[in-house]
Amino acid sequence: MKGVIPVATAPRVVRTYLVISGLYTLSASLIWGVNTLFLLDAGLDIFQTFVANAAFTGGMVVFEIPTGIVADTRGRRVSFLLSAITLLAGTLAYVAIAAYGGGLMWFVACSIALGVGFSFYSGAVEAWLVDALQATGFEGQLDQVFARGSIVSGFAMLIGTVGGGLLGEIDLAWPFVARSALLAAVFVVALMSMHDIGFVPRAPGLSAMPAEMSRVLRASLRYGWGRRSVRLLMIASFIQGGFLMWGFYAWQPYFLELLGRDAAWVAGAVAALIAGATILGNYLVEYFTRFCGKRTTLLLWASVVMAVAAVGVGVVGTFWAAVGLLAVAVGALGVWMPVKQAYLHEVIPSEERATVVSFDSLVGSAGGMGGQLGLGYLSRLQSVAAGYVVGGVVLVAAVPVMLLLRRMREPADGIVGRDAGRKGPCAAQGLPPVSTVDTTARQPAEVA
Repeated sequence: MKGVIPVATAPRVVRTYLVISGLYTLSASLIWGVNTLFLLDAGLDIFQTFVANAAFTGGMVVFEIPTGIVADTRGRRVSFLLSAITLLAGTLAYVAIAAYGGGLMWFVACSIALGVGFSFYSGAVEAWLVDALQATGFEGQLDQVFARGSIVSGFAMLIGTVGGGLLGEIDLAWPFVARSALLAAVFVVALMSMHDIGFVPRAPGLSAMPAEMSRVLRASLRYGWGRRSVRLLMIASFIQGGFLMWGFYAWQPYFLELLGRDAAWVAGAVAALIAGATILGNYLVEYFTRFCGKRTTLLLWASVVMAVAAVGVGVVGTFWAAVGLLAVAVGALGVWMPVKQAYLHEVIPSEERATVVSFDSLVGSAGGMGGQLGLGYLSRLQSVAAGYVVGGVVLVAAVPVMLLLRRMREPADGIVGRDAGRKGPCAAQGLPPVSTVDTTARQPAEVA
């Protein structure tokens, strides 16, 4: 019957999350392997390309908190739908700017709009998932649910980047057009299947909106930056964002230069390999949690591997070695992200969940904006290889931050689940073989 919302169960919630994450990533990833090539083909130089990309990141920085507040008041579903429609319009605008010979400033303006679109997405879907799972009595590991979502997104990225590369061989604008069509389909799917569960949207009048936004913002800062463990995770996001956002786009011209060929399909194939490395990293999360019961153990090792591999990408000087090392770095990121997500959601309350996650994304995007400008300028001044070396050295700074987080010994550091740490020598190393923390009773009590 029209208008009837299906009965919510944990499996149904997880399936909806996986479908939405997969379709969204599929649409987004169609341009990831060719975006830098598209901008260069449109007349920008390498530094201007990263100025445009930094503008995208800047849009996310400025609008992360306002859009997070939209998700925490009007609802996570509304926020996601706004994301899809904004990205659709912005993607078509990108094609129009290139077709009519628009310069850097037009791309900057459009990139800011795309950043706003992604900021509506960040935090909203994660918050929707966690609230809905809690409301339906979910008893599994959040780490594994996030890892499964990343696996689905990884496969979607693999398909999207290969498809985008093949379409780019015909015309670099085609991946953008295909992305717009898929975003329209994502909007329809979310409209029909994504409903706020375990969270009651609030719709204050226009006169009450400033006070409501101020209240949510204050609470979000209190449970976000004001809570030491969340603050440390945000600092790590800032450090890693400074390299990762630049490194994600810099490999396209760099690898083609190492290969000595100018072929869009090669960029798509490498992007697919990166997606495969992400999927492998996500799979390893479940495997590693059988041997260790602490999230900070995984976060520490992933941080070290990312830093070493990133430096290696800039040092080796050969195509296949650089591709392999970048895949290792991305695989480590595939481990780091779902574990970090699970830790973060364990220590923030439902009412401010989307805004705090958006604030974390804001901090990471701020690092990314600085990294893209700084490393982009270094790329023009010296080389892209030098940017990878410097960026990898910067990543090392996340290691002591994770050591500080580990010393806090928070309950959220324990991986909850019957198989957590069961097969490894974690107990002998001072780690719990199985965490027995009751997450439903966990409160963000320590604010410092």
